[in-house]
Amino acid sequence: MLVKERMSHPVITVQPDLPIMEALNLMKREKIRRTPVVDKGKLIGIISDKDLLNASPSDATSLSVWEINYLLSQITVKEVMTKNVLTIDEDTPIEEAARIMADNKIGGIPVMRGDRVVGLITETDLFKIFLELMGAREYGVRVTALVPEVPGELALITDAISKAGGNFLSFTQFAGEDPSNREITFKVAGLDENVVREKVTPHVERIIDLRMCCN
Repeated sequence: MLVKERMSHPVITVQPDLPIMEALNLMKREKIRRTPVVDKGKLIGIISDKDLLNASPSDATSLSVWEINYLLSQITVKEVMTKNVLTIDEDTPIEEAARIMADNKIGGIPVMRGDRVVGLITETDLFKIFLELMGAREYGVRVTALVPEVPGELALITDAISKAGGNFLSFTQFAGEDPSNREITFKVAGLDENVVREKVTPHVERIIDLRMCCN
């Protein structure tokens, strides 16, 4: 899966000379939390709702509300935007985008096609993908188990479930408790909990969780 398949597009952008209150109103209206700043078609920054809110005068100021409103009207996006923007290409694998966001503790990255912004990939987009990977919106028997780190072990599990008439809705694996094992989580339709437990148990070190779940 590539970024271009799951990015938000067309992307909403703002001009650097836009007053911050107008930018904040735009974000509220469009229900977005960040947007690229573009000048003459060129990406020059990114702005978030936190940047805009933090630009507001302190409550401790001695200015009147009218003076505060006037000052706010004079602050523009370019004064509070982040200028050094991380970007990714639209053909970047989705997991690489997630790694970059996690490593840099950011909630979204502009997506480029050459020197043009064509989208934005955000933590919300990644959450939606995670829901799909885990089959979160589908009903079935959900299993989490530790399996030996041995070639062919996963094939034994999938074969046992398939021969019993089960249909896999999702299948993911994660780091185990140590290098000798892996943790797997999968969801199966077409079988009840007892049958799934019977078929899986001979091929795993331990079943951590097994339940009927969710939609």
